[in-house]
Amino acid sequence: MSDEGGSAGSTGSAEGTAEPAPSGVEAFRAGIPDTRRGAEALLDRTVRENRFTIAVLFPLVGALALVGSAERWVPEPLAFHPWFVLFGVLVMRSPLVVGVLPALDRRALGWIGALIAYTYAIELIGVATGWPYGAFEYLVDLGPMLGGVPLALPVFFIPLVVNAYLLCLLLLGPRASNGWLRLASVIAAVVAMDVVLDPGAVSLGFWSFGGGSFYGVPLSNYAGWVVSATVAVVTLDRAFAGTTLRDRLRDCEFMLDDMVSFVILWGGINLWYGNPLPAAVAAAFGVGLVQADRFDARVFTPWG
Repeated sequence: MSDEGGSAGSTGSAEGTAEPAPSGVEAFRAGIPDTRRGAEALLDRTVRENRFTIAVLFPLVGALALVGSAERWVPEPLAFHPWFVLFGVLVMRSPLVVGVLPALDRRALGWIGALIAYTYAIELIGVATGWPYGAFEYLVDLGPMLGGVPLALPVFFIPLVVNAYLLCLLLLGPRASNGWLRLASVIAAVVAMDVVLDPGAVSLGFWSFGGGSFYGVPLSNYAGWVVSATVAVVTLDRAFAGTTLRDRLRDCEFMLDDMVSFVILWGGINLWYGNPLPAAVAAAFGVGLVQADRFDARVFTPWG
């Protein structure tokens, strides 16, 4: 009897001292990775599980919002609201940032910092002097401005050249080891991306060149982009020399989803404003993504 009673008493004591279930805050903290590799895995999973929302839904909504703002369908103060624009851009950039993150080391961060500094410098010079892109001015505040230049400028510029760089690495394959071929290919891709971007932005009223022969854009603008693309390629080559960038690009299926967003957003805007050549170039980038095996219709549909 005493043994049985003791047993029962022990069981009751164990049940009485059971630890309480963790609170929501504690559970949240427990789910936060405490290593870089764990954080990268979490970010990978988050982007991978939301590819349609990020790469298709956001640019579609963005195109409607931007055209609606330009056509005065969207009321003030929501029309071209700078924080909405910046938020949308950051979401669409997230696959590229998350994709590149494992390849970043101190060397890469240093060279990317130099490219960011160049971005601000050349844009400030461009606004003040008209060189090298031609005389232009921002007509819409794209977030906080400094000296007539958006503080978030690297968020708009750096991914454009990185996307072109990565797409060319994929399409060239082993030939990408040829430095001159890589340089020429990325320059052509960057200029082609601006053939899509600038006419669409001018049509929206984001900025103005005061007129130009190519859908309101002067041809000198593209000469300026040759200069900036050259600087970008040289910088990115040094930033990622000896890193795992190419291995990561090969294995990370969503790394160029930001370019999918670019095709949808700016291709759609150019179609709306009757800019057939820029829209066709955007479509050509879509073909390039398919050839690089970075676009799968089964993924980029809500039922895929």
